[in-house]
Amino acid sequence: MVQRILVCGVAAFVLACGSDQRDVAVRSQDGTDSASQAAKPVVLFLGTSLTAGLGLAREQAYPALIQAKIDSAGLTYRVVNAGVSGETSAGGLRRIDWLLRQPVAVLVVELGANDMLRGQSVEALRSNLEEIIERTRAAHPEARIVLAGMKAAPNLGPRYTAEFESVFVELAQERDVELIPFLLEGVAGVPELNQPDGNHPTAEGQRIVAENVWQVLRPILVKRESRVGVN
Repeated sequence: MVQRILVCGVAAFVLACGSDQRDVAVRSQDGTDSASQAAKPVVLFLGTSLTAGLGLAREQAYPALIQAKIDSAGLTYRVVNAGVSGETSAGGLRRIDWLLRQPVAVLVVELGANDMLRGQSVEALRSNLEEIIERTRAAHPEARIVLAGMKAAPNLGPRYTAEFESVFVELAQERDVELIPFLLEGVAGVPELNQPDGNHPTAEGQRIVAENVWQVLRPILVKRESRVGVN
């Protein structure tokens, strides 16, 4: 049964996500800055504090764990963590053109949680996500795109909840992108897997999130590398 975000932690989540840390918003996870590393195809994670790893060390956030999985699998990609605390879909859209200057092979979009927690328009969320998809394909026609699904806090009402959650499923179908059904599957609502605010995963919670992401991401990376090869 899918766990839902704890209602009691909504206020804490919004406050914790309120600090805009754009000076650390783009972080390569392979620990190198050499020209050869910079030329590697990028797996770009565009997201919120869930992606940034709020409250944890850099290496404990799930994008860093994905880099470790990539390396262990013998795949040649460089993970970039572009998670920002407090990010909304509108904020992600404002940043995407600059981020796409990199050799993006796969874009993982983890946006929407803060839109939901602030009660923002579902249609605006849909429009922003669509524009991010379109701009990515214009800049990198061969890039694959993955949407990370999110659940709505039930106190927002059944109509908003249904409309919000359907955005990710519908866009995945309509725009031919991959879908992580629920990023926080197995973590949301489990006290021991979340920090005291009830919403941001602990290090162990981030490991579960990384597994949720890897199940969808790994086949994409393997297929791409076998098809085009990676220098």
